[in-house]
Amino acid sequence: MIEFRNVQKVYGEKMALKDLTLEIPGGGIFGFLGHNGAGKSTTIKSLVSIIEPTAGEIYVDGQSLGENRLAIKKKIGYVPDTPDMFLQLTANEYWSLVASAYQLTEEEMNRELTRLTNLFDIQGQGGNVLEGFSHGMRQKVILIGALLSDPDIWVLDEPMQGLDPQASFDLKELMKEHAAKGKTVIFSTHILDTAQQLCDQLAILKKGELIYNGSVQDLLATSDGESLETIYLRMAGRNAGVAVDEVV
Repeated sequence: MIEFRNVQKVYGEKMALKDLTLEIPGGGIFGFLGHNGAGKSTTIKSLVSIIEPTAGEIYVDGQSLGENRLAIKKKIGYVPDTPDMFLQLTANEYWSLVASAYQLTEEEMNRELTRLTNLFDIQGQGGNVLEGFSHGMRQKVILIGALLSDPDIWVLDEPMQGLDPQASFDLKELMKEHAAKGKTVIFSTHILDTAQQLCDQLAILKKGELIYNGSVQDLLATSDGESLETIYLRMAGRNAGVAVDEVV
């Protein structure tokens, strides 16, 4: 289980997260929904130790993230919201760097690389520099790196961005398989159909505040036959009844 307890993040005068308290149970797929600037990436980056919250605490399996950062980071595979990193490295160099950080043997690394590069149809591309890849190909390289050590917790920030339909389908199947093994998948998305299809539970953020935390089924049950998109937009979108030309 992952717990956020009264987590806040302030940038200058902007409150990016306001007293966020929620629990993410293990053994399922958990989604973060929200408009741009809602606090999704700030929450995720706090969990993976890229940023430090201004206040509050995060616990993973009962351990304080602040006191057990290295041990917890080894449990997590992270895909950021952009793949534009380590652009001067080849894909093989990037994967070797990740394997070293997670203390994988060469045999373990090669076995997983064979499986994942074949799955994502990127075999034979390992010697190419990331800077020369398309956005979608970079995304595949970063995804493979995140999954290379088979970590217990996958944290994926907009992971389908730039992926072709086959790769998106394959990633969603991997997410389901990972959760079925009793492990945890956390991801953010703007694609509400994907969230409805995949998520067991979700959190909806609006301007840094949590406005819903619970199961997808419970949320859908609050409205007679409406889609998650319709419910979400009523909760987090523009006020009902306001014309578009009044807010542009």
